Amino acid sequence: MLETLKNSLLTGVGMALRSKKEIETFAKEFAEQSEMNQKEAKDFLEECKKRYDDAKSGLDKKVEDVVESVLKRLDLPTRGDIDALNTRIDALSKKIEKDA
Repeated sequence: MLETLKNSLLTGVGMALRSKKEIETFAKEFAEQSEMNQKEAKDFLEECKKRYDDAKSGLDKKVEDVVESVLKRLDLPTRGDIDALNTRIDALSKKIEKDA
């Protein structure tokens, strides 16, 4: 039962949707209630933090991908597109000034 509850806590989406402070607080309370020794509790907290960071990074990447996909479908320029155009404009402006 404890192992099941522990694994449930560590699921990716649930971790990513909670704040890091909430995860730390819950992990500490869980460690106390389950009577883990100090090393087990520390290891568990570190695992929670790592999984939180991994889940958050994965969720952030997925959100970026979805936003980029929506922008492409709407045919809106991305920041990279605008930067590339600005670079081309700067190069053309320099060439015109040089030729003038």
